[in-house]
Amino acid sequence: MTRMPVQAFVVIILIQILWGGNPVAVKFGLEAFPPLWSGFLRFAAAICCLLAWAWIRKISMWPQRGEWKPLAILGTVFFIQIWAMNYGFDLSTGAISSILISTHPLFAALFAHLLVKGDRLTGIKIVGMAVAFAGTALIILRGGGLSADDFSLFGASVIMFSAIILGWRLIFASQMARRLETTKVVCWQMLMPLWAFALGGFLFEDITWQNDVLGSVGWLAIAGILYQGVVIAGLGFMVNTWMLSTYSPSVVVSFGFIAPLSGVAFSIWLLGEPFTWVIAIGVVCVGAGLLLIARKPKEAS
Repeated sequence: MTRMPVQAFVVIILIQILWGGNPVAVKFGLEAFPPLWSGFLRFAAAICCLLAWAWIRKISMWPQRGEWKPLAILGTVFFIQIWAMNYGFDLSTGAISSILISTHPLFAALFAHLLVKGDRLTGIKIVGMAVAFAGTALIILRGGGLSADDFSLFGASVIMFSAIILGWRLIFASQMARRLETTKVVCWQMLMPLWAFALGGFLFEDITWQNDVLGSVGWLAIAGILYQGVVIAGLGFMVNTWMLSTYSPSVVVSFGFIAPLSGVAFSIWLLGEPFTWVIAIGVVCVGAGLLLIARKPKEAS
């Protein structure tokens, strides 16, 4: 692997900060576009970005025989996970959403231990998981330190369900990426369920502008969708993929603790949410836990 320069560290930190803003962007998008419509619009934009990336890189995107079934499974799981995430975000605050969805690497580490040969949980990873789950439990049991009107136990449970599925999906997709080009895997997991997002939105949801299309809420909702689709699912994927292929994956992944911290900060700043002691302890525990599970074990001398 290439030695990582200072500029690369800056880019990784910036990407993690931007990813932390995704729950806030989802909250803005949900002001006008319900969960299924939000998923459709977000991934329609993301697919355009990924296809452009594939064209520039001359990547063949059409699946071969034997690839359709695993891609269909991945797409189905992707649909369930994203719908649950958007639905849970709609019921919860931005800060709590940011912290709870950031636990997905913990579940990914657990599924990797169970499903991937040689990817075992180490003592330090178990400690990291315990610390992060303690912070998560504190937030859920204490309601984030918020009033009953501001905290939804059901919403928090749905987000945790989404985080569990996301953890499994990452392991399944990573196993597929050993045989398929990564861009193809990521693009088709969005493309396969795109019709389901559109059909579900058409049948069960209504797009509602609280102001006219030119009003402030309308523009914030559009900006939220574009942020999710172009910045996160499009640009974020491309940059992160390049980073993982160029530099040490363990170093790149170790910066994941930044996302929940920036998510809480963005929620306080842009959504005007309160910062309670429960949220403060919870986000520190989750961030510390993510940092611990991303540590590369020392090789025996």
